[in-house]
Amino acid sequence: MIYDVRHKTAFTYEETDSVSHHVLHLAPRAHPRQRCLETSLTVEPATPLGPAREDYFGNNVHYLTIQQPHERLAVEARSRVEVLPAPPLDLAASPAWDDVRRQLDPPAPAALRAFELVFDSPYATTTADVHDYAAASFAAGRPILEAVMELTGRIFRDFEYRGGVSDVATPVRDVLAMRKGVCQDFAHLQIACLRSLRLPARYVSGYLLTHPPAGREKLQGSDASHAWLAVWAGSAGWVDFDPTNDMIPDAEHVTVGWGRDYGDVSPINGFIVGGGAHQVAVAVDVNAAAPRPLKRFD
Repeated sequence: MIYDVRHKTAFTYEETDSVSHHVLHLAPRAHPRQRCLETSLTVEPATPLGPAREDYFGNNVHYLTIQQPHERLAVEARSRVEVLPAPPLDLAASPAWDDVRRQLDPPAPAALRAFELVFDSPYATTTADVHDYAAASFAAGRPILEAVMELTGRIFRDFEYRGGVSDVATPVRDVLAMRKGVCQDFAHLQIACLRSLRLPARYVSGYLLTHPPAGREKLQGSDASHAWLAVWAGSAGWVDFDPTNDMIPDAEHVTVGWGRDYGDVSPINGFIVGGGAHQVAVAVDVNAAAPRPLKRFD
């Protein structure tokens, strides 16, 4: 599938902002099932942007500096992305989860990069309660992907999707206690569960193609950023799981980036000088790309 993605963020400041410095994770990254065919970023007030660089995790990152007084900042990213379906997985044929863990203690050379993602991070910290919740799915010798799929389904069934009860900084322990949250919360929770078992897990940021109710048109700007996670499964490599939807991400998930948690891949991060209080408006659209007319060659 080929998608056109539009992500616009507008900041309106109460007072004049004199200087803004921001880090942008808005350009989709490449991976074996995804390639970004084209991408562009526009900024108001008009500000030149240099080419994308790669951060520590290989994500595309742009740096934005505005050094003129302004009362509004708008950043719009437009991308065309091709995503291929995920190959079929035999969950029961994956390595035993405790065998995977043994590969990390100490880490084998091929597992060193994965080993970095065994440890707590600012938004995904483990507790005894998190460990106990996770352990129910991980009997000794159980195939790792089968166990992670069960954990994914338990989070989907045990937790209510509800906005407004948390923010991105809500601790995992509070999400576990409330049994409510949104996709970022569920991704952080499952990452903490896996790390509590000494299994590497990373946070994945991106978009999900949504479908309007039958008989209705899709509202412009009604989509949103999405979050899920990936677990390192030894010889099976990195495999994505989406606890918000109880599924293994497929051709309708568009990946922007990944890291330890949301803090590594937030769409727009940074600081301002001045500005006072501010409001933020975000509009996201993910649509199947309209076919382009074929070029004629005479």
